[in-house]
Amino acid sequence: MALGVYITFRILDFPDLTVDGSYTTGGAVTAMMITHGHSPVIATLCAFICGLAAGACTGLLHTKGKINGLLAGILMMIALYSINLRLMGRPNISLLRSDTLFSAISDNRAAFILVLVAMVLVAKLLLDAFLHTDLGLALRATGDNARMIRSLGANTDTAKILGASLSNGLVALSGALIAQEGGFADIASGVGTIVLGLASVIIGEAIFGFRSVFQATLAVVLGSVAYRIIHALALRIDLLDASDLKIMTALIVIAALVIPTARRAIRQKSLARRRTEELLGGAGNQGGRA
Repeated sequence: MALGVYITFRILDFPDLTVDGSYTTGGAVTAMMITHGHSPVIATLCAFICGLAAGACTGLLHTKGKINGLLAGILMMIALYSINLRLMGRPNISLLRSDTLFSAISDNRAAFILVLVAMVLVAKLLLDAFLHTDLGLALRATGDNARMIRSLGANTDTAKILGASLSNGLVALSGALIAQEGGFADIASGVGTIVLGLASVIIGEAIFGFRSVFQATLAVVLGSVAYRIIHALALRIDLLDASDLKIMTALIVIAALVIPTARRAIRQKSLARRRTEELLGGAGNQGGRA
């Protein structure tokens, strides 16, 4: 999920609120197909494809409909709520008695963790490989300077649609896996997904840096883990309880945004002060010699 948010937030340079809906879409499609007797693998792939379609709709609204990217995401998120509810037929679907991707290893915690780590690494490495292809480079260039890449003959609309599709496909895949791991799909499961994704991206970049594509995607993955650790530690404070989940998320994101900015400001002021002292010292020495 964090990797999907990274594509729109960092590469395309806008936070796509579609992910709040596409996350639920992934869980809804998977739960519906599994409960109707389909293979968990096929259900998960279909969830990924539905996420791609949702992202493509957002991209089309933004590029062809000339709607602001943030507003296009909000509109698609609202539409997906009704679509997800129609898909599920009810607010939630239980998967506790159904076979899922994790049924065979649900009782073996070590195997479960290894499988999840392997899946995350595969997704990360595939995304790294894609971002180094011609399409991936066009996508990155579109986010950096769309006007320049258009002057070179690239189709920025296609790149934006592709980026939004891939982002929401990964988010829907995350929703599908979480639904199977948790044993249910819920219509409200995607609320706040964009905030969690942004927190993972920002914390990862603040702690681990983002000098290259490989390092940036690794920072996002580690940032999602760091966010969960910080969140769990925060909830251990006696004054807080589970109902404070949202405000803790907001405070963590605010801290992750403000602290790096404050550090840069302090560093710049220190550098400016040092240069001023050097200039004054040099002027004083010249005056003394005169």
